[in-house]
Amino acid sequence: MQEDRRKEFPFWLLTIGVLALYFAWRVWADEIYAQVITIVSKGIGITIFVTFVGFALATLLGLILALGVLSRHRILREFARFYIEVMRGIPILVILLYIAFVGVPGFVSGYNWLAETLGLEPIRTRDINFLWRAIIALMLAYAAFIAEVFRAGILAVDEGQVEAAKALGLSPWQRFRLIIFPQAVRTILPPLGNDFIAMTKDSSLVSVLGVADVTQLGKVYAAGSFRFFETYNIVAYIYLLMTLALSLALRRLEARLRARAEHPQGG
Repeated sequence: MQEDRRKEFPFWLLTIGVLALYFAWRVWADEIYAQVITIVSKGIGITIFVTFVGFALATLLGLILALGVLSRHRILREFARFYIEVMRGIPILVILLYIAFVGVPGFVSGYNWLAETLGLEPIRTRDINFLWRAIIALMLAYAAFIAEVFRAGILAVDEGQVEAAKALGLSPWQRFRLIIFPQAVRTILPPLGNDFIAMTKDSSLVSVLGVADVTQLGKVYAAGSFRFFETYNIVAYIYLLMTLALSLALRRLEARLRARAEHPQGG
């Protein structure tokens, strides 16, 4: 049954491909669409930068939190679990606004108090631009979700192999680096890829801070030209192309991992 489903022709992909080609033709043939995409596409670089940097930092923090949850020390476990549950319970938009207008000013105030005590150079809140405030907020929000992905992947590793590594005298770091993490990667990568796709879409939230990404440039253009239909068609089209490309790459990666798991000698 599962094999039959794999052989099914992807009509959904064909439909999306036809729609994508239609919109590409409209952009090429329609002067208004061409003007919109010329302006809005200038924000693609910012969208990609926010997504990649935010996700890389979130992945690092998520791994640290996952190790904290699995730690032998109760204080680390409780702190990591507290962070994960709180961050998962707050909407990302709220976290974004909180970090931008409460967290960063609070950090600057604390730093300046310490700087005055130590004789260091103070900083101003406006020195921290909204692009980095947005990246920090996405990092803190997504780290909580990614931590659960890492935790599940690590726990999926056969306990017998961990015990065998202990019997060989490997240190905890060696066990994690050589035995646990390489095997956990196969379990971790698919949901981690899904989180990356989700962050690509959620990066549009940075537009509420005025960051000049695809969504913000679209909002500004639509407000000035009143071409809301054409503008938001293009904005949706750009995000669809990015997420669809990532989704297809993720499916291909999952297929390769599945093939290696089914035929380990051939891989």
